[in-house]
Amino acid sequence: MSRTSEKLLPWYDANARRLPWRSPPGAPSPDPYRVWLSEIMLQQTTVATVKAYFERFTARWPTVAALAAADEGDVMAAWAGLGYYSRARNLVACARVLAAEGFPADEAGLRGLPGVGPYTAAAIAAIAFGQRAVVVDGNVERVVARLFAVDTPLPGVKPDLKRLAETITPDTRCGDFAQAMMDLGATVCVPRNPRCGDCPLMQDCGAYASGDPGSYPRRAAKALKPERTATAWWIEREGQVLLVRRPAKGLLGGMLALPSTLSAPAKAGAQATAVLPVDWAPAFAGAQVSLGTITHIFTHFRLTMTVAVASLDPGCVLPPGAQWWPLTKLADAGLPTLFAKAAAVAMRERV
Repeated sequence: MSRTSEKLLPWYDANARRLPWRSPPGAPSPDPYRVWLSEIMLQQTTVATVKAYFERFTARWPTVAALAAADEGDVMAAWAGLGYYSRARNLVACARVLAAEGFPADEAGLRGLPGVGPYTAAAIAAIAFGQRAVVVDGNVERVVARLFAVDTPLPGVKPDLKRLAETITPDTRCGDFAQAMMDLGATVCVPRNPRCGDCPLMQDCGAYASGDPGSYPRRAAKALKPERTATAWWIEREGQVLLVRRPAKGLLGGMLALPSTLSAPAKAGAQATAVLPVDWAPAFAGAQVSLGTITHIFTHFRLTMTVAVASLDPGCVLPPGAQWWPLTKLADAGLPTLFAKAAAVAMRERV
């Protein structure tokens, strides 16, 4: 066992966070289904947000077989608000593979599953199967960068941080060690004003010895996000609003949404992917009336969206998947956050 784990694991035994997908320190490994589901949900999302989603998901779909049998639209609706919606589509695809074939018990096999990348595979292998795997998320990167006082800035230093993490990963209690590193970063070795006096690794920490632990990890200057604009239309009739099903691939793919002009950012040399259903754009009767604007930050751009009331031309043919949704049940539609914000503006401001 490494010197780091000798100090860290007793701290974890006394201070581990109690999370609904975890087993207590030293206990048998949790159900791989719960580990996999939680790790997918936790990608780019906080623990505080995931807790409630996880409990709702596991109440509705308590096993991987139940999730595999679920309607994809129901899963997408239940996912609404978690963001990064390709995760929900991959979740269903992966559940169907797992229900048919079972969980691979090794890291290499786990990497072959839909939506499971190197970090997620390592986390499942360590936490669910007790295998020695190097588990490095954002919290762990911060702990390692400070422990070794790494001066090279993120994100370019990520491979080096993983190599350093490998040097302190023990051969036993692998799942507990991975979660201990995560908990240390989340509760003690926090981004600002780290609580060094509460850290079991303080005396070994290069950043603490430097006198300025909060300056680690070093970070390259962030580029400004591109600005983009779009329009979302509020089209209402007889107490219902028109929702469309977005294309399966692309930005907010597969989600119900208001009709809009929003499209995925075009890659260099490529056309943008249309957000409206393929080959369909609404034909309006009369003028559109702007109700206001909202802003929303995506990973790669900042969006300003105008919300406008419009009426369809009587001859307009709706696309496949379009639905007239009752206004009284709009909260049940599972709109992604962007369009939930747009709908809130329309409900407040419409005339």
